[in-house]
Amino acid sequence: MKGFVYIILFLTAFSWGNICAQKVDPKGTFNVELTLPGSVSNAPFSDIMQGLANVSVLYQYSFPFHLNVGGGVRYSLFTVDEFAVPSPVYGNMQSGSVFLKLGYDKFHNDRFATDYGVKFGYTQTFFSTDVNKENGVNPVRVSGPGAEATIGLILTADERNSYRLIFGYGLQNFGFNPSMIGLESNEGYDPGEFDRITQYFCLGFGYTFYFGQKSSTD
Repeated sequence: MKGFVYIILFLTAFSWGNICAQKVDPKGTFNVELTLPGSVSNAPFSDIMQGLANVSVLYQYSFPFHLNVGGGVRYSLFTVDEFAVPSPVYGNMQSGSVFLKLGYDKFHNDRFATDYGVKFGYTQTFFSTDVNKENGVNPVRVSGPGAEATIGLILTADERNSYRLIFGYGLQNFGFNPSMIGLESNEGYDPGEFDRITQYFCLGFGYTFYFGQKSSTD
């Protein structure tokens, strides 16, 4: 965790040290993001499901005043922690999403930028476990709207490429309960927890390629 703090401090100091440098003004970007999700709510979801990957691919177009809009797809993978349940359960939760993104980005100089955005769209989620297969109900499927807020700290490599550190917080509009992975009891959890929507945080990295770039100086 300290390493990420050092990276943030370095990028911030670097941006202020070069504030009078040439600005970069891209018209559009192609982005690939890879983050590690961590479940935070509800209680059984936090205890039982472990995040492995959250991958997004999107294109976004920049408007005047640093506003941008984009769209893309996302894939998320969580696995069942077999040590968190009374009897071994093997399987995973996979989610596929299509989304739109609204955001605000700004180049503080030719090397450093920030990007704030909200993605919202529709998600299909599948729970596939060995217990569900034995019960003939594999996979259990839920669907509905979802959203994810993100912050990106961007460091450019050259006029066409950059890399970013990403922080995010996501929500999916369903409540997790142990029956989704094939368990037959509440496993001691308060049933009221099952109504709380699924939430996760994510931390990782991204790559951006710039299209139609133009440059200007302040």
